Amino acid sequence: MKFIIAVIKPYKLEQVRDALAEIGVSGITVAEVKGFGRQKGHTEIYRGAEYEVSFLPKIKLEIAVADDLAERAIKAIEQAARTGQIGDGKIFVLELQSVMRIRTGETNESAL
Repeated sequence: MKFIIAVIKPYKLEQVRDALAEIGVSGITVAEVKGFGRQKGHTEIYRGAEYEVSFLPKIKLEIAVADDLAERAIKAIEQAARTGQIGDGKIFVLELQSVMRIRTGETNESAL
């Protein structure tokens, strides 16, 4: 099993969710986060005053998938989230040791 963490632009969330649903991903955890990478934020003007925005709004997705679905999920996220502009985000893939569904006690792939 794999645990996929993706950090994407907020307005790409619906497209990524639809792409994952299309390939059979059944569950996603979504969180609104802030951060920066190479772009290091940007400068904005508010009421005539210029200020630095260091942390940009992003969406963090956490997805647990079976090994046979992992590559398709990664590709779906990549294609749906890509704009070609700086700040498109990152995808991290970790090995997932075990999973348990609390309600039923099911473990590992049957719990996904």
